[in-house]
Amino acid sequence: MTFEPEQLGQSAHELAALLKNLRKTAKLPGERLAKRCNMSQSKISRIENGKVRPSLVDVEQILRALDAPSALVAEVMALARIANTEWQDSRNLRRKGLDKKQQELAGLEKSSRDFRYFLLSMITGLLSTPEYIRASLAHIAGDHSKTVARKLERQEALYDKSKRFTFILTEQAVRSPFVSREAMAVQIDRLASLTHLPNVRLGVLPIETSLPGNPLNTFTVYDERIATAELSAGVMVFRDPRDVRSYLDEFISYEELALFDEAARSKLGEWAAAYRA
Repeated sequence: MTFEPEQLGQSAHELAALLKNLRKTAKLPGERLAKRCNMSQSKISRIENGKVRPSLVDVEQILRALDAPSALVAEVMALARIANTEWQDSRNLRRKGLDKKQQELAGLEKSSRDFRYFLLSMITGLLSTPEYIRASLAHIAGDHSKTVARKLERQEALYDKSKRFTFILTEQAVRSPFVSREAMAVQIDRLASLTHLPNVRLGVLPIETSLPGNPLNTFTVYDERIATAELSAGVMVFRDPRDVRSYLDEFISYEELALFDEAARSKLGEWAAAYRA
């Protein structure tokens, strides 16, 4: 299916109204629909009022309970897919303020417990030194002091032992020189130090590693429920379980090949030493 970017994430209320209208047309009370779907009546109500974004499985169950014709099912499921996919373009993010994006990410990190990060070309803010963070924003005009502060605040999540983080970084991500040689060595030292946290697994993929497929994007998977993929022009947010599963499977394929623990620290030490030489 092809999506128009402006459609993505904008169809949730349209979907809610359509599902509510279909139930009323079928003259089926909310409590009876809930029973047929094995859902609570309050969940049906929240879905119809746009307070809860239904998963594709939820929508499929509702349509089946309403005996919707196949043509209508295809139309509504297509709308549900659009409602569960969101496009955040870089221009709008910058216009709203990059620190607002950091607040959104902090909220997502607060509500999630299991995180998987695949880092293709640079180090994420959660793992970065202040100097590296500032350098990563240098190409964007404006004062980024609030954004830098928010990124550093978000790093506190790494020390919450109720959360689990797995980071996989390519050699390119680790060694791309965003800052001076001395600062890069310090940044790589920080990565090595974080491997000692009990709830953090940090793996590296040396350049000689033969990877399955062809990695195209940095991406993150939150609790197997949301996946985000970073593109040059913005960020895609996926909630469809099939899309999330696709990214999770890709992550696992890289995880099986990555160096962790002492092997990762040894490789990181080698790369840091090269910057200090």
